[in-house]
Amino acid sequence: MNQLTQSLEREGSSRFVFLSRGLAFLARPSVAVWAPIPLRLIVGYGFMEHGFAKLSRGPEAFAAILHTMGVPAPHLMAWLTILTELIGGLAVLLGAFVAAVLLVAMLTVHLPYGFSSIKLLSVTSGRAQFGPPGYELDLLYLACLAALVFGGSGPMAIDHYFRKK
Repeated sequence: MNQLTQSLEREGSSRFVFLSRGLAFLARPSVAVWAPIPLRLIVGYGFMEHGFAKLSRGPEAFAAILHTMGVPAPHLMAWLTILTELIGGLAVLLGAFVAAVLLVAMLTVHLPYGFSSIKLLSVTSGRAQFGPPGYELDLLYLACLAALVFGGSGPMAIDHYFRKK
């Protein structure tokens, strides 16, 4: 970073120098060690919210969607999905990281709809009508999970506690 900053200083890019000096505290080990916590909170909450949404509408409603998609044993798969999202989300949130992958959902549900997570179909009566989401959000989840797998769960994580024993 110092070489890059010095090079840009020589070229007169004062805006970058100001920015790099202003954000330099983020590169300190004492601050960087906390970086996984926002990932854990957001990904864990996101997983749990998806599970709660399916549970609140009733597992039967989700099973009907799975049946329409041709998923075998839709009632069983509905409950397994809901429990995986709730328990897996809580595990990620607490830092007891479970290496879960969204590839199945991405390949079977979202891939046919393209990349973008927002598909604006129309605006009627001042309300937006959206189509099915693409795989953009799945890739964001995968990137966060990969960062947690390769970078560790960080402090205040159950995984960190088990590694010490």
